[in-house]
Amino acid sequence: MTGRILIVDDVATNRIVMKVKLSAARYEVVPAASGAEALEIAASGGIDIVIMDMMMPGLTGAETCRRLRSDPATATIPVILVTASDDMDARMDGLSAGADDFLSKPVDELALLARVRSLLRSRGEEQDYRARGGDMIEMACATMPGMSEPRPGFAGKPAVVNDGRIALIGGPDATWLPVQRDRLRPLFRETVSIMNGDKALAVPEAEAPDLFLLDADMASRNDGLRLMSELRSRLATRHAAFMILLPKGDSERAATALDLGAADVSYHPFSADEIAMRVRTQLARKRRADRMRNTLDSGLKMAMFDSLTGLHNRHYGLHQLEQVTTRCRALGLRAGLILMDIDHFKVVNDTHGHPVGDAVLARVAQTLQTSLRAEDMVARIGGEEFLAILPDTDMRNVRAVAERLRAAIEAMETPLPGGGSLTVTLSLGAGLLGEQDRVGADALARIDRALYSAKDGGRNCVRLVEA
Repeated sequence: MTGRILIVDDVATNRIVMKVKLSAARYEVVPAASGAEALEIAASGGIDIVIMDMMMPGLTGAETCRRLRSDPATATIPVILVTASDDMDARMDGLSAGADDFLSKPVDELALLARVRSLLRSRGEEQDYRARGGDMIEMACATMPGMSEPRPGFAGKPAVVNDGRIALIGGPDATWLPVQRDRLRPLFRETVSIMNGDKALAVPEAEAPDLFLLDADMASRNDGLRLMSELRSRLATRHAAFMILLPKGDSERAATALDLGAADVSYHPFSADEIAMRVRTQLARKRRADRMRNTLDSGLKMAMFDSLTGLHNRHYGLHQLEQVTTRCRALGLRAGLILMDIDHFKVVNDTHGHPVGDAVLARVAQTLQTSLRAEDMVARIGGEEFLAILPDTDMRNVRAVAERLRAAIEAMETPLPGGGSLTVTLSLGAGLLGEQDRVGADALARIDRALYSAKDGGRNCVRLVEA
């Protein structure tokens, strides 16, 4: 099965018809006869999409949707409402409750399955995010800007609380463009603009729209769909959301648009208010997707970098040491290692406090990094301990680099909060990876002994160890 779908309808015949259509497409179907039953099933977990009748006794589809959205456990489950009426007030009520789409009875099977596929793709991205530890990374990054925003609400009328650049693209005779632009502008802080396809394709990434509202047919049939495909392949616009406008009843091309990557489709003639509500929904979804990508990027950085100094952390540094050791053994190359420790760092913390100690660490890290080649790597592998790896080098260069680093730190000054400045020194152990070093830890143990020799020899000096 490719997805688990909750069907909610108080009429048993409707549930059976919907189940037949979805089961034939290899989806697992879970039936519910009321909104209350649907809430209970959804809260138990494992539901990928809810398809629900709008008009039911007791809890209506819109009210059930609101309750799903208000529960963190079910807030992101996609919801499709099914209605036998084209009543605009009912549609607006459902969209404001957080529904992702409406389908009219009798339900067009082609449109239904295309919409299900589209929503399952989005749902799959969120599940993949959680499987890769996104939730735990998000907790670790909870104090980082942009990483802990709540899910936007849907209840009530739209307010000026939305962010996002919106581009409207239509044909030369598209009278809807200025009408929709004027309807959207009061609702969004960012730019709502009309542009043509050439401008959209040339937009730089920093100015790229978050959402494109496109006519499927502009100068010719399907050129809007072709433009969407092209924009989705461009670096600047590959993460944008796309909404496609089609002639009324064109379910075949609606299915094509969704399968090509459109986030939503709507039909001419349309309500400007309904489009505005759909835009809000898609921008909220895009912000959620952006946040997930940013969270995973932040998690990757947390796994590789030390947050205080900006250098690579111990885990990454020791992993790189093993990689370099393996490469040197396989290709007969040499690499230099320099292990460094700030002298009397505990005295710095005890005398001036940890904020000054942190400033010293950050300044030492910056000085080390700027004193090395681009191909060299330096990592903070302990509280005041640093490791530099110099690929493709010899002992003469290792000695020269170590002495340069020692002198640079000795000349460095760290300003003190009350005035004046503080100086520190380094003790360094240095040497080459040798043929006897089967793993990086073997070489590191030898270099560590050289570092302790520098400490015993009076500090602020370099001690070398032969391979």
